[in-house]
Amino acid sequence: MDALRRALGWLSLLYALIFLSFGLLHAGIGFGPVREPVIVPAAIVETLCAGAMFAGAYGVLARRAWAWDGIIYSHAAALGGVLMGILSLALGAGPSSALLSWYHSVIAVLLATGLAGSFYVSRVRGATASGPAASGATTPGSGDSGATAPGSGDGGATAPGSAGSRRPRRGGPR
Repeated sequence: MDALRRALGWLSLLYALIFLSFGLLHAGIGFGPVREPVIVPAAIVETLCAGAMFAGAYGVLARRAWAWDGIIYSHAAALGGVLMGILSLALGAGPSSALLSWYHSVIAVLLATGLAGSFYVSRVRGATASGPAASGATTPGSGDSGATAPGSGDGGATAPGSAGSRRPRRGGPR
């Protein structure tokens, strides 16, 4: 689990740098012979995707409590941005190139794979960390509400909202 966490974090950092590079290309800044047409909306979306991926990478690599939610949201947001770019190019809203087509298809597959891995980890973590066996909780309909019957002599605490927790308090010592 830890290896997958680190891998997703470092890959998210790499994806953020790729988004930032393409955002600069769409803003008119070339890298040597590599040039792309200036598309301001694409530059804005790619910069936002880079920010989301940086935030997700930070959360995972710094082991923040919100890391798994952050990595899922950042991958989903970036994938949405890429799909919006694919759709706009398919509708002819801007100039296209072979590099743009390749970039969109590859990054979409990578983001979808990262999103699937993030969902897998969150599902596995949720099942092991908060499952019924781990917390001592019972499943609905199992017949055990977790509440102690009043007067059972059990001495256990009653569950909030159960019949035993609604007994009126009597004044004086018991």
